[in-house]
Amino acid sequence: MSSEFNEKNYSLKMDKSIQSFKKDISTLRTGRANANMLDTIKIDVYGQLMPIEQLATVSVPEARLISIQVWDKGNIALIDSAIQKSELGINPQVDGQIIRLRIPDLTEERRKDLIKILKNMGEKGKISIRNIRREANEELKKKLKDKNITEDENKNFEKNVQKLTDINIQNIDKILSGKEKEILQI
Repeated sequence: MSSEFNEKNYSLKMDKSIQSFKKDISTLRTGRANANMLDTIKIDVYGQLMPIEQLATVSVPEARLISIQVWDKGNIALIDSAIQKSELGINPQVDGQIIRLRIPDLTEERRKDLIKILKNMGEKGKISIRNIRREANEELKKKLKDKNITEDENKNFEKNVQKLTDINIQNIDKILSGKEKEILQI
C-alpha cells in the first residue's frame, strides 16, 4: 500500500527547482562576459516577445566582450533599445549588423547590489524547495487520513522528505557562496 507515495516525484521537482535557480543566477553579471546574461531580455518583434538568440548569433570573443550578430537589419534598433532598458547597465555599441557589449569592471557598489540580488534569488530558491516539501507533507497527511499508509510509514516518509529538503537547501547555499565569490573577485 505504501508504494502509492512516490518520493522520487518530489526529488525530481526539487532538482528542477535547483536547475531553475542555477539558470536564474547565471544571468547575473559578474566581471566576465557571459552569453547567459542576455537570457532575460526579450525583444518585441514579429508580434511576439523573442529572446535575442532567436534573432541573432551571440558569441563571447573576449573575456569582457559580448558580440551579437543580428540577422535582420530591422531588428538592430529593437535589440539595442531592449539591452539599454534592461537591468544589465551596459551601453551597446552598434557597428553595422553587429552589436558589441563591453563588460565594464564592477564597482564596489555594484558588487554589493549584485550580492543583494543574488541572496534574494537564493531565498526564492529555498522557498521553492520548502513549498515542494509542504506539498509532499500534505499528500502524506491525506494518505494517512485515507488509511493508505500507516503512522510509521508516514513518519519515515516525512523524515525522508525533510532530508531531501535539507540536502537541496544546502546545495542552494553552496551555489550561492560560489557565485558570491565570483562576484567579489577583482
